[in-house]
Amino acid sequence: MKRILAVAASAVALSGCTTAQAPPVIATQTVVASDDRAAPDTMRWLYGSGEAAGASIQTWRQIADYAIAVSRQRRVPQSVPLGLPDAPGGVGTPSCMADDGTTKPFAAVFDVDETVLLNTGYEYWQALSGKPFDIDEWTEWANEGAGIAKPVPGAVTGLKRLREAGIAVIFNTNRNSDTAAGTIAAIEAAGTGPAVHLENLFLRGDDTMGSRKDGRRARIAAQYCVIAMAGDNLGDFADVFNADEGAIAARRAAVARGQYAQLWGNGWFLMPNPVYGAWQEGTIGEVFPPETRWKPSPSDAPVIMDGQ
Repeated sequence: MKRILAVAASAVALSGCTTAQAPPVIATQTVVASDDRAAPDTMRWLYGSGEAAGASIQTWRQIADYAIAVSRQRRVPQSVPLGLPDAPGGVGTPSCMADDGTTKPFAAVFDVDETVLLNTGYEYWQALSGKPFDIDEWTEWANEGAGIAKPVPGAVTGLKRLREAGIAVIFNTNRNSDTAAGTIAAIEAAGTGPAVHLENLFLRGDDTMGSRKDGRRARIAAQYCVIAMAGDNLGDFADVFNADEGAIAARRAAVARGQYAQLWGNGWFLMPNPVYGAWQEGTIGEVFPPETRWKPSPSDAPVIMDGQ
């Protein structure tokens, strides 16, 4: 991990005479960033707190308990609803029966980043440098982060339980397909593998839909009976949720009504991630609609006495 951040100092302009000026000379200095600087609150919570670890372990236990119970039912299996490119409303329930009349093998589908792996190395660099997301640095991390990226608490045990119960573990991530080797190495170094590209690991670039995952979900559902899904972003369940990221209130309301409200903890499992995601939109006015607002009485308001 690089720990030195070079920044440009102020330019020094040199005057030659009254009719011409020499070009400015840019001086540089090296600033050593300090690990003693306070980490962002969101990173403190997700990567440093016991509360986050407890929430993740709890969720992973629920995932395994649910999927194993479904796999042992005697009735005809049914897929959990999932985002599909041609489904009415964006969410459909594909058949769990193969063309030959047999039942497709059970599978649970997982996002990778902040669902199976914690990107502690890359987030450390962002916290240290103060830089925003950089695709080149992210790609370097995705290729080289094996052994540094730790498993999400509870993931190793949860995935082990699923596999022992005969449930296939499928990874569906928006890491780019050209980072497949590094992603596989990171998954396996964290004890959450195995992972094989285009068999149980699907990445952005494996189809023509870019970051939208519905096409990959359809490909997975053609081979497996998907009985559980987990991720840290609504797009890990259906692309319809991220179709209009600017509609803050509508996006929030959508997950809490109708069939979607019935799925949370009942086939769909959301992992905590306050650090980044599609939720990072919204003004104060959008996040707090008029009916939710409150203000204290002004402390410096003049006191009006009777008769004055």
